[in-house]
Amino acid sequence: MLSDFETQMLTVVRRMKNIAVLPLVTLSSAASARELAAVLRKTGVAGIEVTYRSSQAAEAIAALRAEVPELLIAAGTVLTKNQIDSACDAGADVIVTPGLNPDNVAYCQQRGMPIIPGVNSPTHIEQAMGMGLRYLKFFPAEASGGVAFLKAVSGPYPSVMFMPTGGITADTVADYLNLPTVFVCGGSWVLDNALVDSGDWDGVKKHILQSRNRD
Repeated sequence: MLSDFETQMLTVVRRMKNIAVLPLVTLSSAASARELAAVLRKTGVAGIEVTYRSSQAAEAIAALRAEVPELLIAAGTVLTKNQIDSACDAGADVIVTPGLNPDNVAYCQQRGMPIIPGVNSPTHIEQAMGMGLRYLKFFPAEASGGVAFLKAVSGPYPSVMFMPTGGITADTVADYLNLPTVFVCGGSWVLDNALVDSGDWDGVKKHILQSRNRD
């Protein structure tokens, strides 16, 4: 019988597989999140990763959840248990971390909160497997060997699935998504943070549509 954590993890992964490319954004306010929510609805974006590179990340996640209840929301660049708590309370569906912190993994497992920690070596992969994890973030993807690395580790670790993030572009994302061990890609190119920060929501909409047409 699956634990609550395993059940929630599988549910999130299935949703991510359908999304294929998960846009990344850093939001400075709940007001910006509400404006972005309107753009996401218009452009049909089904999921997003909100990074904790802003002190307003939790407020932004809560605003997105209120505006677009069906949106898959990942809380990204999460480093601490306090951030995990705030992301959970705000309505995030999954925690995404840049590295593999055993304490944070155990904390999410206890809470029944899905977590996708970052790895970029066989040692990290085996450590994650020892914690009962099968779905991992590959970060920084391009700097750590990219597609060639994922092909190489698929032999010894055939049951592990990856979310490559970092340095991927609209021109290279298909190379990752065509791998059987990739369930979703993080896409920093889909949303232009400069346009988001300036409040150019028409520009944000156009950029999303142009980016998705290239995927």
